Amino acid sequence: MSHNQIEPVPARQEHSCPGSILALDLGTQTGWALRTSDGLITSGTASFRNGRFDGGGMRYLRFTNWLGELERLSGPIAAIWFEEVRRHAGTDAAHVYGGLMATLTAWAELRGVPYQGVPVGTIKKHATGKGNANKAAMIAAARTRGYSPADDNEADAIAILLWAIETDGGVA
Repeated sequence: MSHNQIEPVPARQEHSCPGSILALDLGTQTGWALRTSDGLITSGTASFRNGRFDGGGMRYLRFTNWLGELERLSGPIAAIWFEEVRRHAGTDAAHVYGGLMATLTAWAELRGVPYQGVPVGTIKKHATGKGNANKAAMIAAARTRGYSPADDNEADAIAILLWAIETDGGVA
């Protein structure tokens, strides 16, 4: 299967998108932000931490089920953007990210949903003006825009969503 390409949605038509737009900050504690076709933006976090007796693949099965439930509740997902991380603090974080990204891209491919990674520096620069902004700056930037993120994961997802909307997915 080929990688689905996201077609830019012109800003003047942003509220007439035929489906929801999903932005994700992938990790054990995944941040998410969603704009529905009627323009409503919601956000939050979802934990995909393995339980004591879980097998290694359970987090990915829970993530798959969560994506399906999110789509069921929000209507069809028209496009997905996610934070494209190229460097991780540790091996475990890299493995979790890779597994979540593989699960996400397979889920999207099966449904014909276009998806695209956005470099960390691009997101941070758009949100704060600095490509190396810290977690506190990302949270502050989301609050300045009128959002109340619970943590940096949710703030990053909000920033990804706003970047996708405001730059037409990097085209503007």
